[in-house]
Amino acid sequence: MGDHLVRAEEFEKKAEKKLNGWGIFGSKYEDAADLLEKAANSYKLAKSWDLAGKAYLKLADCHLKSDSKHDAANAYAEAAKCYKKVDTNEAASCLERAVNIFCEIGRLNMAARYYKEIAEYYEADQKLDQAIDYYEKAAEFFQNEEVTTSANQCNLKVAQFASQLEQYEKAIKIYEDIARHSLGNNLLKYGVKGHLLMAGMCHLCKADVVSITNALEKYQDLDPTFTGTRECKFLSDLAAAIDEEDIAKFTDVVKEFDSMTPLDSWKTTMLLRVKEKLKAKELEEDDLT
Repeated sequence: MGDHLVRAEEFEKKAEKKLNGWGIFGSKYEDAADLLEKAANSYKLAKSWDLAGKAYLKLADCHLKSDSKHDAANAYAEAAKCYKKVDTNEAASCLERAVNIFCEIGRLNMAARYYKEIAEYYEADQKLDQAIDYYEKAAEFFQNEEVTTSANQCNLKVAQFASQLEQYEKAIKIYEDIARHSLGNNLLKYGVKGHLLMAGMCHLCKADVVSITNALEKYQDLDPTFTGTRECKFLSDLAAAIDEEDIAKFTDVVKEFDSMTPLDSWKTTMLLRVKEKLKAKELEEDDLT
């Protein structure tokens, strides 16, 4: 590892010497770029991620000065991979620079891919507001490029995090839009009942029985096959338990559904929120009597 570090420093010094010297028609930037790439690779072998990232940033600068924009964008992306191991904010900043160049040269699919990667960095750090922002950007770019599946994946992430932040209306709109657009697609239509279930659960979190009742009617009009599904019955039974303010019934409905279709962490979180609101309402009524 020590040998790799020494070699990296030697390559970087040679690159600096090239950059500070005279060159013909930008050739010094190309020569320095070769040396900086070797330096960055050696830093990676030495697991000196911060130094590798810095070397890639210098490499990107060389490519920009020799008007190799695509290579510069790739160098920023490589820098991000290194910084990801030590500093996600710096990694996101590097990818943002890559995205700007890819937009400039018309590589919108690459821009979408890296916006999604930035979102994943923030998701890993539990910075949900930032994750939402970049998943939305990625979704828009994927949609413009007609990569519908990737756009849907990003929008579903937006809905997931929006609902976690109690932005229920935003989440509902996304789930309903995806369900509506999926109905006409043979590959996607099987996921419709799942999207409608999640939209319905967001309605439940608003603790508004009229809202969920109206939503269920709308969903059955939208997709007549939804009426006979376990998901539709689940939402309907939950709405009835909420309307009756019956916590025991609510719990039984959840247990029955979970025994057939195990609940994931998102659904569990949403249902616990609904249950807590039911309990709070029960306590409030007990205080009044």
